[in-house]
Amino acid sequence: MAENKTQPTDVSVEEFLAAVEHPTRRADGFELLDMMRQATGQEPVMWGPSIIGFGRYHYKYETGREGDSAAVGFSPRKANLALYGLTYGPDADRLLPELGKHKTGAACLYVNNLDDVDRGILAEMIRTGYKHIMEELHSQ
Repeated sequence: MAENKTQPTDVSVEEFLAAVEHPTRRADGFELLDMMRQATGQEPVMWGPSIIGFGRYHYKYETGREGDSAAVGFSPRKANLALYGLTYGPDADRLLPELGKHKTGAACLYVNNLDDVDRGILAEMIRTGYKHIMEELHSQ
């Protein structure tokens, strides 16, 4: 079985964010860094070249594929902020309509910038997503 391509690295999270070209995306990245630190109680780790993750869990699918992943995290992409792990929590369906302007993908929540969303709702989604992954998914 092939190893997961996205692995933790020793790259500095702060240096990565400081190098983000778009000023709003860079500022939002530093704000998300603080929000996720506070919500998870974890220090950030770079996963691959562009994902900032908090916490770590081991997954195993019915297919036999398994690996490690960040519990929650984000990536300040050119087009938007991609947030990971926030849509897994039991309250996500209730909170998403209250969040503000966003899109969802298979496992991601996409926002153009933090001014488009309710930061209190976002912080709650970070907390509940992290807790669900670490206490429910990680324990299986």
